[in-house]
Amino acid sequence: MTAGSRGDVAPFTGLGHGLALAGHEVTLVTHACFEPLVAGSGLGFHPLPVDPRAELESSRGRGLHRSATGAGKVLRAVGLVRAAIGRMTDDLITAAEKSDVLVLAGSLGPVGHAIAEGLNLPSLGAHLQPLSPTREFAPPLLGGGHWGAAANRLAGHGVNLAVERIFSAAVPAVRARLGLPPARAGTGWLGRRGPYRPVYHGFSPLVVPRPRDWRGALQVCGYWWPYDRYTQLPDGLWDFLDSGPPPVYVGLGSATVPDPGRFSDTIVRALRRAGLRGVVQRGWAGLEASGEDMLTIGEVPHAALFPRLAGVVHHAGAGTTAAGLRAGVPAVPVPVQFDEGFWADRLVGLGVAPCAVPLRGLTADRLAAALIRATRDYGHRERARALGTRIRAENGLAPVLGAVEQLAR
Repeated sequence: MTAGSRGDVAPFTGLGHGLALAGHEVTLVTHACFEPLVAGSGLGFHPLPVDPRAELESSRGRGLHRSATGAGKVLRAVGLVRAAIGRMTDDLITAAEKSDVLVLAGSLGPVGHAIAEGLNLPSLGAHLQPLSPTREFAPPLLGGGHWGAAANRLAGHGVNLAVERIFSAAVPAVRARLGLPPARAGTGWLGRRGPYRPVYHGFSPLVVPRPRDWRGALQVCGYWWPYDRYTQLPDGLWDFLDSGPPPVYVGLGSATVPDPGRFSDTIVRALRRAGLRGVVQRGWAGLEASGEDMLTIGEVPHAALFPRLAGVVHHAGAGTTAAGLRAGVPAVPVPVQFDEGFWADRLVGLGVAPCAVPLRGLTADRLAAALIRATRDYGHRERARALGTRIRAENGLAPVLGAVEQLAR
């Protein structure tokens, strides 16, 4: 069970496919618009009614861009997501009633665990970000960083309490419907933090080492790669790749921007000032670029495209960050909101990106300078290549498969 943007869904197609290959019957429960992602994967699909793109493009969703701080964006998101959760609970319960084990993304954790309790089903967390408080870094949903050990952990608890607010209406309704007694404030959160509540994290320990102050049931597995039914690139894209030196990819995935035309123009000017060709993905931001040295594309498998590039410019979402690391190419992260600042900082700290260029304040000159450093510096290229080799050797599926089989028994 997962909710959110494409990046919150695609990794679970690969995780589910691996579980299906091991003999399990797997159903992905998520937004109806993502049903094409499971085609050919061997997974069942149960649709949820909310369209996340429509929510982001609503007046409330566009309001996220008016907040300059991570905390401000989180507070605005509470209202946006809270209204959507209530529309999904009926389908979440219906899907769970047909299941033996629930694998719950962090985006649905509180309501998912209430459903698991009410139906007496075993469950485990499957998170794409490190959501549990730690002294080692500030909460990713606030952009990460390091505020000091005590402040980091305190802020982590504060973010978790804010997440509880999102579900403060849905969880009591689910508990009442399933015959559970009302829960006192905070008891659900404390229960999910119990020493034996398993949570598996779908990112590499080479990128985010497991915090030393985490409880034992929190594990970092390695990435869960999306299932790609189509591994070939379109002919037009092949022709463009073959017509000159390796280009740079620019895409914001499921992120949106206030002025797509202006941002697209900035991208093109930056690439040309850096002397680079560009492959620009429209994405949910609606980016466009034209000219002999530019190509605009729709959805293509990152696993097939990224290894053929000189570098990638992206919003530093968890999924696109992982795809760039897997390909072994340098990056220029352009974080927009939430955990993207955290992943951007990790790319810089790993030495595979020269710097982050946040969307707020981005200019053609700043982006061009970062592109020149990323694509011409041997150190960035070599560190990205070496890290990609190590990440591709990891098996993020194995720990989750073992946990699911243990719960099933």
